[in-house]
Amino acid sequence: MSTFIPPVAIKKPDSGHGSGGVHPPTFGGGGGGRGDGFPDYGRRLNRARIGLLLTLVSISILFITVTVAFVVLRHGTGVLNPRTNRYMREWVVVTLPIRLLVFNTFVLLISSLTIEMARRGLAREMALAPVRSIPGIAIDRERTFPWLAATIMLGLVFLAGQWAAWQVMRSQGFHIFTGVPTPFFYVLTGTHAVHLLGGVVVLGYAGIIAWLDRPIEHRRIVLEVASWYWHFMGGLWIYVFGLLQFAR
Repeated sequence: MSTFIPPVAIKKPDSGHGSGGVHPPTFGGGGGGRGDGFPDYGRRLNRARIGLLLTLVSISILFITVTVAFVVLRHGTGVLNPRTNRYMREWVVVTLPIRLLVFNTFVLLISSLTIEMARRGLAREMALAPVRSIPGIAIDRERTFPWLAATIMLGLVFLAGQWAAWQVMRSQGFHIFTGVPTPFFYVLTGTHAVHLLGGVVVLGYAGIIAWLDRPIEHRRIVLEVASWYWHFMGGLWIYVFGLLQFAR
């Protein structure tokens, strides 16, 4: 004979933060489970990307403006000579230190590879962070090549190479006030160097917060934004180099 089993009421657990509530899981930073929380990380990353996009747009507008002035003066009619009553062309053909600039380009392209390796390594570390925070599970940290430090060093080598190129230009008599297009060489390369130096500073900050073991979400946001900015600087330099070489 079958027996009747009365239904059992299952109480839905509270999800609040009171004394009897159950706290929802959070995903903290590296190692000890600290951090800003995964949802907040996503919002912060999106804001950082928007800020980066606005920065890149403003830099692009700046270089487009200089390019337009460069092209207009390159194909301009010149100035009127009062003695001969003819237009004289003020354009001066500049001899660029090609070998040095090609070396600088190679260094910057290699640095784009190293910063990408640093970004991917931190992404793997962040993916394993929730697993490391589980009690009883120990995952040894991988000893990887210091890609971030290598990127900073390559960036400084590029800037030193640019300074050497400016010295070569001056030794050849092409000063900033020599004539068109000499000022454009210094304006374009100098403006690019200043923006690249800003990227080096950000990478240095990323290295410092990694050394201080700051939350991995914060480190990921800084390196993610810095890496895309660095790639943009590499592409921008190729554009500047090509403009100076083929439009002179």
